[in-house]
Amino acid sequence: MTEIFRQGFERTLEQIIGDAKAGQRIEAWTFDDAPSRRDAERRLTEKGLTARIRSAYKPLLHAFLEDIDLTGVTSIQIGYPVHPAAPENRFRLEAYPLAALVGDAKIAFRPRPDGEFFYDVALTRGEVVETLKVLAPNRVHVDAVGETNVSPTGWIQRGDGDTGARLETDYERLFESAIKAIAAYDWGQDEPYFDELNIRVLLPARDEPLGFGHEVISLREALHEDLYFSLLEFFQKKSGRPLGDRGLKPGQIVPEIIESEAEISVVIENRPLGTGFLDCADQSLDTAKEPLSARQIDTLLANIGGEAFFAPARSGRQVKAHYVKGSDAAVMISGGQHPNETTGIVGALRAARVLRGNPGAHFTISPLENPDGYSVHQRLRVDNPLHMHHAARYTALGDDLEYRTEENSGEYLNEKEIRFKAQELSDAKLHVNLHGYPSHEWTRPLSGYVPRNFAMWTLPKGFFLVMRHHAGWTEQAEALLDNVTRHLGLIPGLLEYNDRQIALYEIHAGETGFRVINGFPCLSSIDDRHTVPMTLITEYPDETIYGVDFVEGHTAQMETVIASYRAWQDILSAVQIS
Repeated sequence: MTEIFRQGFERTLEQIIGDAKAGQRIEAWTFDDAPSRRDAERRLTEKGLTARIRSAYKPLLHAFLEDIDLTGVTSIQIGYPVHPAAPENRFRLEAYPLAALVGDAKIAFRPRPDGEFFYDVALTRGEVVETLKVLAPNRVHVDAVGETNVSPTGWIQRGDGDTGARLETDYERLFESAIKAIAAYDWGQDEPYFDELNIRVLLPARDEPLGFGHEVISLREALHEDLYFSLLEFFQKKSGRPLGDRGLKPGQIVPEIIESEAEISVVIENRPLGTGFLDCADQSLDTAKEPLSARQIDTLLANIGGEAFFAPARSGRQVKAHYVKGSDAAVMISGGQHPNETTGIVGALRAARVLRGNPGAHFTISPLENPDGYSVHQRLRVDNPLHMHHAARYTALGDDLEYRTEENSGEYLNEKEIRFKAQELSDAKLHVNLHGYPSHEWTRPLSGYVPRNFAMWTLPKGFFLVMRHHAGWTEQAEALLDNVTRHLGLIPGLLEYNDRQIALYEIHAGETGFRVINGFPCLSSIDDRHTVPMTLITEYPDETIYGVDFVEGHTAQMETVIASYRAWQDILSAVQIS
């Protein structure tokens, strides 16, 4: 284990209190939770000041949560800034999920092209219209990879008439210091650059549930996401790859953002890879309310029977799969490519158990393709069970295993080998690949707010399907999507669930850009990247859900596999007859 960097930071709220003079009127915006900001206001009042400390993170939403009285309001009009260095809907997204929190009031957003960092708000109560301006402090800056960002920042105003100035907060200093320390370190020239790059942060910020869906104000989760993807981008640039390249193999990047009482600090270490898993009690598969233990996944996989086959992960853990040989047209089933997308793992096992009862059952199943990532997800859930934990998304090499090929992977084919073996054993022409995505908003507040290269995933928009197929397979792809979506429409409540999420998405983000088939958003395209001619990818908003929500998620995943398998038999039969 090698320590790379260690630093503590003075808390911005303490700095404001220490610098304050009796008689002043202070208004500030910081990255702190509401209880901490209210406590600082109390202490400033005791010093003889008038003070209001607001949130620099999602300031419009916080204005409605903390300051704006909606009693009697029937309509809300919001003018949001459009800045040339940010996506058009950037500040509209930042207001999410405001439209779900205003009761029966009608809400509408309109772009304001001047780019000034504030929102115009008009509240209608009967015949009276109240107007106000909500400041949204931002800065335009160039980040460590040379990209220009428009990012929320701290701000402070002292006295009436003071327009204020940027206040570099503890949150921002910690982030910048961590990125600079890692950028300055000598990593050598060869990928992977490290085993586990661990960034352990202590931050006194409590998560605040919003009482709607899975939405939570979480400064700790936002920092995890920003550190993780900013570091991926730094190593992409170092390696000479384009930003967003999923083939980069830097090693395993693991930000651990822990709630503290008051301390703000960061410790960065190069650690050896772990080789085990955390354990937990077994669950009934059909009603599992949280992710399964790796041990139970292995047991359930073994119970399916068939021929076992394996592939290695970087840590020495194994990817495990089974081949059930039969007379049906073969289908490959997989889950856990991104192990923080956990409903697919359970759904794959449930589906395989059902399909195993078919007389001609013919399929492969690899329910957990990325065991190294799954172990990281288990670790991170101990402290923050409701966070997205994208550090667990990629392998211990730091890449997305799907983007490895036999030509580009060199000595590191590893987990991807399980798919090549599955195709070789079964000669399957269809791969059903179970995925998920964030069940709540995903942000990168210090790097432009909207996740770079992942903008379409920033808000949940229901359960949807992605079809990637080779040229010449369009007819079969369309038939499969039609069959599967018709089957999914029979699941009680699923269409209504989709409709609710899509409606809110469209208010805050705009059109989904998806084609709707039988009530389900779908994307279908010709893509020769996969060796299997047809790949159906599920996307359920499951990062991270529990209880009844988790059951509903893995049920939808299971039903997709079963519907795909059965439809595939009919589709291929029709092709052979014709």
